[in-house]
Amino acid sequence: MPLFDYTGFNAAGKKATGTIEAAGRRAAIARLHEQGIYPTELREERQEKGRGKRPVFSFQRRVAPLELAAATRQLATLLGAGLTLDEALATVADQLEQPQLQRVLGRVRSAVVQGEALHAALAVHPTVFPVLYMNMVQVGENSGTLDAALSRLADFLEEQVRMRSRIRAAMAYPLLMAVVGVGVLFFLLSFVVPKVTRMLTDLDQALPLPTQLLIGLSDFLAHWWWLLLLLAAGGMLLFDRYRRTPAGRLRLDQLTLRLPVFGRLNLLLATARFSRTLATLLASGVPLLKALEIARNLLQNQVLADAITATTDAVREGESLAAPLKRSGVFPPMVAQMAAVGERSGELEAMLLRVADAFDHQVELAIGGMLSLLEPLMILVMGSVVGFIVMAILLPIFQASQGMG
Repeated sequence: MPLFDYTGFNAAGKKATGTIEAAGRRAAIARLHEQGIYPTELREERQEKGRGKRPVFSFQRRVAPLELAAATRQLATLLGAGLTLDEALATVADQLEQPQLQRVLGRVRSAVVQGEALHAALAVHPTVFPVLYMNMVQVGENSGTLDAALSRLADFLEEQVRMRSRIRAAMAYPLLMAVVGVGVLFFLLSFVVPKVTRMLTDLDQALPLPTQLLIGLSDFLAHWWWLLLLLAAGGMLLFDRYRRTPAGRLRLDQLTLRLPVFGRLNLLLATARFSRTLATLLASGVPLLKALEIARNLLQNQVLADAITATTDAVREGESLAAPLKRSGVFPPMVAQMAAVGERSGELEAMLLRVADAFDHQVELAIGGMLSLLEPLMILVMGSVVGFIVMAILLPIFQASQGMG
């Protein structure tokens, strides 16, 4: 049946928006009147096949994790204050400024009003609500603690956003320096140096080796810059195709864990995310095997995902969580140690959260230390390159002046 986006007012005179499914416009208006909603605007939207699937090409802005976290926090607060789920969803949707999330929550509310469970209504929009989100909501509905489950979800999403923001803020300055430095060098070699080198070649004298190298590099960039772009584009295309193959992805993921400095950072970040996700799911009442499967799907490294698959199989056969984690040899030893302590004390969720907090802190310290070395190193490299260009230009001028003397 067609979907209709509506805007109107309820019996209390408050604004109501959402989406309703009906056979036609008259049927949609009748259903809205039954719900106590009087529409002022009713617009039919085209229902796509494979509802809930993300289109291949879309110019619509995705829902940011911070926006989803804020909406989840508001929903948890309203439910905790005693509002019904229908009222809470309508209130949150009216306050949102993100149009896509507002439309999605309107559709979710319409499905809930028609008797559908909240987690089932969320499952129709997998590009907005991840699997972890839907499973925690389902557990909250089944246990009657939906507001607490949503509050944990908001905590989890906000912590993920905070960590990403710290990393991006730390990397912004070095990346900006790198982009500006490369741009300045390209401008010098492509536009400034050729004009100067023409003057140097007119001196009719043997040029020093640095000057010859500079002229050769400048000429190459001036005549073959398009070849460099083609090679870069071809290399990126081949790399992407190789990365999409199972063997290529496995080898690249192994390489990312073995890289000096960055390999350790990747491992700590992935482990922290896995531990926090698993702890959040377990604290919400999700069974361990289901929680392991969900947390595994959030891992972007195939090596770590395979280790969690083996761990899940071992737990299914009756082993503890700590033993297969330690046996995998992939995760830091602290994960297995804290998991063993948590299993013995009955506080596995708390131990996993401590692991996540500890590794997040280590990542911040490592990034801070790396950047304290990276920034002066970039300045040194840029200064050396600019110094080479200046020396290559001035050497023949000095030689000409000495010859004239």
